[in-house]
Amino acid sequence: QVQLVESGGGSVQAGGSLRLACAASESISQFYTMAWYRQGGGKARELVVTYNTAGATIFRESVKGRFTASRDNDKNTVYLQMNSLKPEDTGVYLCSAIGAGGGYWGQGTQVTVSS
Repeated sequence: QVQLVESGGGSVQAGGSLRLACAASESISQFYTMAWYRQGGGKARELVVTYNTAGATIFRESVKGRFTASRDNDKNTVYLQMNSLKPEDTGVYLCSAIGAGGGYWGQGTQVTVSS
C-alpha cells in the first residue's frame, strides 16, 4: 500500500511563504499523476496543482504566479512552494497520486494564513 506523507504546513501572515512536501513510500515515477488539493472554510475540496509524468504542472487560476511545483524523483517527493499567501489559501492541503494500483491520499497538512 502506497503511503503519502505531507509536511511543511503552518501558520503565516498574508504575504508569507510556505513550502509543502509530499513524500511517497514508493517511487513516484510509477504514478500517472500526482496532485495537491486543498479543503477549508466549509468549501469543497479543490485542485491546486497537478504533476504529470512528463514533468508538466497545471495550476488552478487563483494560485498562478504565486505557487510553484517541483519534484525530486530520487527522494520520491513532490513540493509545492507557496508565496504571497492570502487568507483564502487557508485549508488542509492534501497530496494525491494515481497509478496502476489505484489512487492514494495523504493525511494532509494544515495551512493557515492570517490577514
